Amino acid sequence: MKIFFFCTAFIYSFAITGMAQEAKPKAPPEFPADIRVEHNVSFLPEGRKQKADLYFPLAMPKDKKLPAVVMIHGGGWATGHKDEKREINIGGTLVRNGYVAMSIDYILSDKKQAVWPTNLWDCKTAVRWLRKNADRLGIDPDRIGVLGGSAGGHLAAMVALTKPEDGLNPPQPYAEYSCDVKCCVDMYGITDIPTYHDATMLGKTFTEAPELYRAASPVSYVRSNSPPILILHGTADTTVNVKQSEYFDRVLTSAHVEHQLVIVPGAVHSFDLQPPQQDLRPIVLKFLDAHLK
Repeated sequence: MKIFFFCTAFIYSFAITGMAQEAKPKAPPEFPADIRVEHNVSFLPEGRKQKADLYFPLAMPKDKKLPAVVMIHGGGWATGHKDEKREINIGGTLVRNGYVAMSIDYILSDKKQAVWPTNLWDCKTAVRWLRKNADRLGIDPDRIGVLGGSAGGHLAAMVALTKPEDGLNPPQPYAEYSCDVKCCVDMYGITDIPTYHDATMLGKTFTEAPELYRAASPVSYVRSNSPPILILHGTADTTVNVKQSEYFDRVLTSAHVEHQLVIVPGAVHSFDLQPPQQDLRPIVLKFLDAHLK
């Protein structure tokens, strides 16, 4: 009997401990001490809960305006947040090398309603907001780039490739400002949604609306005058197949768009700029410097 009570108590104690561990709140993000971050800045229309984090040097230069980069998180268009470890890693790298960075949240899919193209509009509104506030922020409104990973890579490419005549610019706010960017870094993004298929953000299946899937794909908007694009993808990615980036590379090549495809052997999905396989900071900074500085 004593053994029974001991085992029962042990199991109960173990279960309670496990539940406590599961219920442990997520630790707050840790931002580098050598940069300055303005948290939860409003950039969308009044009433929207999504915010942005702005990354600055501790001391802004007084004699020049800095280029800026909009960062778009991943998460299958349904999860993710502006202060994930990847975004903090990239934002810190950008600031240390002469950039201002804006990491944004955008409307997420909950499988109950289509969020397209509002999620893209949110990303484009961030570009407009930077231009509207360029003087106050100390940035050059003519030197803005965009960067994103996974679903954020898809949205970043759509920001870069779509033009006003494509009908995908937000009607408001800040409509007097351009959504155009000078360059794009696409990290393992979905570029051809019909071959990816899983896109609940669109609200319909591919069978129901194949034209919608094509209209939401970056490869549909590649033109000879598209801005330069850097593509990063790992060979061990089981979430977004590397074939997405390889196809994107072929489409860009056919249109004679300046671009670079970097395949990282052995890298899995969701890497930042310092995966164990390769330090990508020199590649990314060389690309951004070439087009934004």
